[in-house]
Amino acid sequence: MNTITLPLANVHCMNCVGKIRSALAQLPDCQIIDINTKEITLSGDSPLKAIVQKIKTLGYQVGFNYQLPLSGLSCGRCVAKVENAFSQRDDIFSYTVTKQQADVTGALSEQTLTDLISSLGYQVISEPTAHTLTFSLSGLSCGRCVAKLTDKFNEAGNIEIIELDKTHTKLLTTHSASDVIAMITDAGYHAEQFLTFKDPKTVVSETVKENEETEPRLTGENTQSEAIKPTTNNVQQLLLSGMTCASCVASVEKAIKQVAGVENVNVNLAERTALIAGSPNIEQVIQAVKDAGYGAEVSEDEQTRRQRQQEQNTQTFKTHLRNACIALGLGVPMMAWGIFGGSMMINSTTSQLAWGFVGLITLLLLVTVGKDFYINSWKAFKHHRATMDTLVALGTGAAWLFSMLVVLKPDMFPTAARHVYFEATAMIIGLITLGHALEARARSQTSKALERLIDLQPQTAIVVENGIESERSLSDVKSEMILRLRPGAKVAVDGVVIEGNSYIDESMLTGEPLAVHKQTGDKVRAGTINQQGSLLFKAEHIGSDTMLARIIQLVRQAQSSKPALARLADTISSIFVPSVMIIAIVTAMVWYYFGPAPSSVYMLVAATTVLIIACPCALGLATPMSVTVGVGRAAELGILIRDAEAMQQAANIDTVVLDKTGTLTEGKPQVVSIHSYNNLSEDQLLQLTASLEQGSEHPLANAIIQSAKQKGLTLSPVSDFAAIAGMGVSGIVNAQSVMLGNEKLMAKHNIEISQVQGDFDRIAAQGATPVYLTQNNQLIGIIGISDPLRSDSLSAVKRMQEMGLTVVMLTGDSYKTAQVIANKLSINDVVADVLPDGKAAQIKQLQQQGKRVAMVGDGINDAPALALAEVGIAMGSGTDVAIESAQFTLMRHSLHGVADALELSKATLRNMKENLFGAFIYNSLGIPVAAGVLYPLTGALLSPVIAGAAMALSSITVVTNANRLRLFKPSYQPQVTEEK
Repeated sequence: MNTITLPLANVHCMNCVGKIRSALAQLPDCQIIDINTKEITLSGDSPLKAIVQKIKTLGYQVGFNYQLPLSGLSCGRCVAKVENAFSQRDDIFSYTVTKQQADVTGALSEQTLTDLISSLGYQVISEPTAHTLTFSLSGLSCGRCVAKLTDKFNEAGNIEIIELDKTHTKLLTTHSASDVIAMITDAGYHAEQFLTFKDPKTVVSETVKENEETEPRLTGENTQSEAIKPTTNNVQQLLLSGMTCASCVASVEKAIKQVAGVENVNVNLAERTALIAGSPNIEQVIQAVKDAGYGAEVSEDEQTRRQRQQEQNTQTFKTHLRNACIALGLGVPMMAWGIFGGSMMINSTTSQLAWGFVGLITLLLLVTVGKDFYINSWKAFKHHRATMDTLVALGTGAAWLFSMLVVLKPDMFPTAARHVYFEATAMIIGLITLGHALEARARSQTSKALERLIDLQPQTAIVVENGIESERSLSDVKSEMILRLRPGAKVAVDGVVIEGNSYIDESMLTGEPLAVHKQTGDKVRAGTINQQGSLLFKAEHIGSDTMLARIIQLVRQAQSSKPALARLADTISSIFVPSVMIIAIVTAMVWYYFGPAPSSVYMLVAATTVLIIACPCALGLATPMSVTVGVGRAAELGILIRDAEAMQQAANIDTVVLDKTGTLTEGKPQVVSIHSYNNLSEDQLLQLTASLEQGSEHPLANAIIQSAKQKGLTLSPVSDFAAIAGMGVSGIVNAQSVMLGNEKLMAKHNIEISQVQGDFDRIAAQGATPVYLTQNNQLIGIIGISDPLRSDSLSAVKRMQEMGLTVVMLTGDSYKTAQVIANKLSINDVVADVLPDGKAAQIKQLQQQGKRVAMVGDGINDAPALALAEVGIAMGSGTDVAIESAQFTLMRHSLHGVADALELSKATLRNMKENLFGAFIYNSLGIPVAAGVLYPLTGALLSPVIAGAAMALSSITVVTNANRLRLFKPSYQPQVTEEK
C-alpha cells in the first residue's frame, strides 16, 4: 500500500478519531499521515483489508461506497463471475452482487470499478449524475422553517443535505437546480442558486477548514487506488452587449435558462455579464442570447474579461458621444429657432418644403444615430417583449410621423395643430444617447476595486531550474517548480518559502497595513509584494487555485448576486414597460376625447412625453450598481462577502456575539503557570500533560506540547486517548490513567479540588484558563494557559458599542476567567461555561428576545452558531479560514474588520435604498406630470425634450450615486507605527 486517502463514516468526534489512531497503531508498518472525522490518509505496507477490518471493529465505516445498476447478468454464474473478480482485489473491502446491481465498498474510483465490470463483459447502467447545488435562502425566520424545508427535501428523495440553515443550503442531489428551487418555493420560501459548484464524484469529502500545514496528498504506484481529482468549476462567464434596461436582463436570463444543461444564470446589468451554472454547450448559449436580440462572447479569464470590457466601455462611450453630438447638432439649432421666435408651423408651401427637407434630415438621423433604438425595439417586438428602446422608438417615431404627416397633408389638421416636432425627435435621441455615454463612463468606474485585485497578478515569474534563473510566462509555471522572488517583485503563485527571509506586503489581499516577515516554511500568496529581501519558494497553488484567484471569483460571484431589494426591483421592472405603454395609450385617449383643441397635438405631446420620461434603466441599475461597488470596496478592505443578501442582513444587526478564543484573543495560547502537587516537579507535570495531549487537536493542547518541546522534554506514548466534549481529555500514559480538564470533568469523576481553589482563583484572575491534571483519579496539578488579547480588541469593542451595538462575549471558559477578560474589554454581557454544542442555543435565545444577531468566530468550531445567526462572520487571515465558511470572511485578524463590515453593509443598503427611492420617485412623479396632471394649474404640458433630458439624467444619477461607495472609509483607520 502506498499513500492513500479514504473517507470515513460514523466518526463523530475527536474521541472517535483517537480510537482509530490507537487501533491502527497496533498494525505493523501502518502510518497515519492525517485523520479527521471525515477522512483518513495512510501510508505503509499493511494490507488494506486488515486496516479496514480494524476500523470496522470499532463501529466505523471506511471507503468509497458505490451502488451501480448492472445489465448483462443473466444467471447465477454471471453473478459468481463478478463476485470472483471482486474477491481478488485488495482495494475492494466488501460487496454484494445481484443480477441487477453491485453494491461495493473499497478504495478504488467509480471509473476503475466500472472498467472492471466492463472487462468481464457486463455493463453499468448510467444514472443521473449527483451534483452539489448551493442556494441562498430567504424567508426562513426560525428553526421550524429549517425543519419544514428539511422534511420537504426528505419527501422528494435523492437529496442529501450537506448544509442547511436560514440563509443557505448545500445539497447533493440528482435533481436539477430549477426543481430544487421549485421545492423551496412550494414550501413558502425563496431561493437563488450560488454559481459555484463542485463535483461530488471527484471530491468525496471536504473539511471546513483549509489545513495549510498538511502535505499534498500523493499517489503511489498502485493504480488500483487512484488519486482524488481536483474539484471542477461548472461556472462560465459571458460578456454581453445590447442590454439597456432591467427588461433586457429578464429577457437574457430567460433565453439562457432555456438552453439544455443550464442550472442557473445571473445577469448583471451594471457589469454587462452573465454567470452561468451548469454544463451547457456554450455555443448554444451564445446563440440563444443572439436569438433574443443581444450579443454575447465567452470570457476566458479575468484578464481577458477586463480587457474586452474596457474595450466595450470605451467603444460604447465614443460611439454614444459621437452620436449625441450629431443629434444635438441638429436638434439644438431647431430648438433655438423655436425659442427665439422662429415659426414651426406649416402655413405655406415654402414652410412645407423647408420643414420637409428638415424632416428628411431628421429621418436620416433616426436611421443612423438612432438606429439602435429601432433595431432593438424591433427585436424585442419579435420576441413579444418591450424594453426601454421600445419606449424611445415609439415616442420619437410618433413625433416624427406626426410632423411628417403635417408637412405632407396639412389640410388634415386644424390650423392651430399644424406644428412640427422634428426638434423634439432629434433632441430626445441626442439627450438619451448623451446620457448613455456618460453612464458608460461612470459605469466603467464601478469595478475599479476588482480590477485592482486583477492587476495584482503578475504575468511572468522567475523559474529556477538546475541553478539557472529564467523569466517565464505565468501560464508556464507548474506546481512544485522553484521560483525566485526578487526585492520589489510581486508573488506570482501561492507557495512556501524554502530559502531566504524578507518582509511581504499583504495589504492588497488582507487589508493588513503591516508588512509580514517571511522565512523558510512560511506561506506566500500570489499578488502580494516583496520588499527588501530575496526569496526562493516552491509553487503550490497555481492558476485558479491561488488565494487571489479564489478571492476574485468570490467577489465576482457576490457582485452578481441579488439581495431581496433587487428581487423587488426586478419584479417591478418586469411589468414596468408594458405598464408605461398602457398609461401612454390611456393618456392619448383622454387628451384626444377630453382635451382642448387642437386635441391631436395635445394627445401626441402627452403620450410621447409619457413614453420618453419613463426610465426602466434607472430601476434596473439601482441595486446592481450599489452591490457591485459595495462588494468591491469590501474586498479592498479585506472583507470577503459571499452574497449581497448577507450585506442587507448585516445592515440591520443590533447584537454582535464574539467568541473569545481567536477572536478577542490572538489564538496563540501559552502556558503561563504550573502548580504541581504530590511531590511532582513542574517539568514532570508538564511532561505528563504534554504526553496525554499528543492525541488532541485542541489549541490549548498545542500550547502545552510546545511548552514541553521548548524545555526539551521527551514525551511518552499515549493509548486509549479520548476527548470528552466541553470537559477535557483522558488516556493512558506510562500505564497510568491520566485526565486533563475543567471543573465539570473533575465533578463528573468525583475528584476533590477544593483544596487548590486558591491556585485556581489566582490563575483565573490573570485571565488565564486553569486546567486540572489527575493521575489514577488523584489531583496532581493545575496548569494555567493564557491567550493574549489582540492589541486592537479593546478599541474595536468600544467602536461597536459606540455604533449602538450590544456586544456579547461567548466562551467555554470558566466564568471567572471570562469575567476578567470582559472587564478588560468593558463587555457587560458575558456567557461562559458554554459547551461547543451550546453556542447555537445561546444565539437562538438572543433571537427569541427579538435580537438580530451577528456571530463572530473562527468559522470552524463555531459553525452551528455561525449558521444560526442572521450573519456569520469568520475571523481569519485568509490562510487559516476557508473563504466560503461564512457569509463574511475577514482576511485580516483584526476585530475592527467586523465593524468595517457592518458599517459598509449599512452604507451599501442605504445607497441601494437611495437609488431605488430616486428611481421610484422619479417615475412616480415624472409619468403623471408627463401625462398632464399639472395642466389645469399651469396651462402647459411638459415638453418631450425635457422628458428626454430627465430620463438621461435619472440613469446618470443612479450610477453616480452608487460610485460614491468607492469613497467609503471606515470610521477607524489603523495607524502603521511599526513593522510586524
